[in-house]
Amino acid sequence: MIKVLIADDQELIRQSLQIVLDSRENLQVTDAVANGQEVVASVRREKPDVILMDIRMPKMDGVQCTKIIKEHYPQIKIIILTTFDDDEFVYNALKYGASGYLLKGISMDGLAAAIETVYSGQAMINPDIATKVLKLFSRMAQADYSIQISESQVAELTKTEWKIIEQVECGSSNKEIAEKLSLSEGTVRNYLSNILNKLDLRDRTQLAIWAVQSQAHKR
Repeated sequence: MIKVLIADDQELIRQSLQIVLDSRENLQVTDAVANGQEVVASVRREKPDVILMDIRMPKMDGVQCTKIIKEHYPQIKIIILTTFDDDEFVYNALKYGASGYLLKGISMDGLAAAIETVYSGQAMINPDIATKVLKLFSRMAQADYSIQISESQVAELTKTEWKIIEQVECGSSNKEIAEKLSLSEGTVRNYLSNILNKLDLRDRTQLAIWAVQSQAHKR
């Protein structure tokens, strides 16, 4: 019996997944929670084998939660289940140890098969996302897996810019960053533009990769 924890901030999705997965003979839903903080608490109680993790959740998103769970419970398999396929999400979730990355349009049979696949120790990535992953890692390989930024460039960053970089690393959208930092979306866009100019980066994907590689926000 594979024990599954469902994490999604939409109650209808949580309930639907729980009903469908509980109907499978080899699957048992141990809990269905609404945010990353509840995931951490539920994992301590229930010790699930596999977590179906939504990316965009309040209080703690799926990327941050994946990092925390894999640091403390490396044996637990995590499948990121989302409607989004942003490069930053893909890179960060996989870097922190997710075993699967699926779009919510997947069939219930496909989802059940994915749970069995990651439980057995293999990876399961939606074909559309797999193409993105290959392209992303190809670009990284061509750049020698590293984005180099000088210390003098880094020194120009302000405290607010560091906070925004941290949110970009977590995969937050401009709207989410604005809400978390009590700024307008326009102000966030201006900050991001300034950050990219200071660091001589092409886009927020490069910024996210550099932030993860250097753990820049923990300087």
